[in-house]
Amino acid sequence: MGIFRVSGAQARDWEDIAAGPGPQRNKTYLYIGDIGDNNSARSEVVVYRVAEPTLSPATRSFTKAKPGLTEPAEAIRLKYPDGPHDAEALLVHPTTGNIYIVIKVLLVNPAVYEAVAPFTPGRTITMRRIGEARVPSLFGGVITGGNISPDGRRVALCDYFQGYEMALPAGAANFDAIWNQRMTGFDLGKRKQGESITYRLDGKALLATSEGKNPPLIQVTRN
Repeated sequence: MGIFRVSGAQARDWEDIAAGPGPQRNKTYLYIGDIGDNNSARSEVVVYRVAEPTLSPATRSFTKAKPGLTEPAEAIRLKYPDGPHDAEALLVHPTTGNIYIVIKVLLVNPAVYEAVAPFTPGRTITMRRIGEARVPSLFGGVITGGNISPDGRRVALCDYFQGYEMALPAGAANFDAIWNQRMTGFDLGKRKQGESITYRLDGKALLATSEGKNPPLIQVTRN
């Protein structure tokens, strides 16, 4: 659909991307998670927020050598309250704009951290640890991607092996209660190195893909 250089951003270890609200109403923003930290050594991580580029027939001609240019990105600097963590899953709530990071750990449940919008440019925000995701896997919380449904009622996560989903109980008003819910696993088909998952815009299907050249786009229709 188009290749764009993100204006005003640096790529140290970009791991995930999400769409959500931002400073201007009726405008969609992309949140790009520079949150990878394989050595757990970063004092802070960065989420770049940039207005989603407008697509047109002309943007299809953009290439890596001659990309389009986004509007200037805003750097949202985040810090964990309990020391550095490696993470690959970035989620943004479609209504509040709150940011959630699910860390990547082996053999134990991964912790979930929240940064509450609005965000003050130039100030490092200390996130809040709000719980753990109870992953029904022998490998624990090797979470590589995540997304919140368009209606804000469900969360999808993935690891290298499969996908997972949680849903808010009927009548629940506090989104953070979703992390206490039972997680259901489902098959995402054959992926070389599955590191991303998202909801289709109508919320009726999940989409996943893989690292590597020419990866497949996998669609799983929800029941």
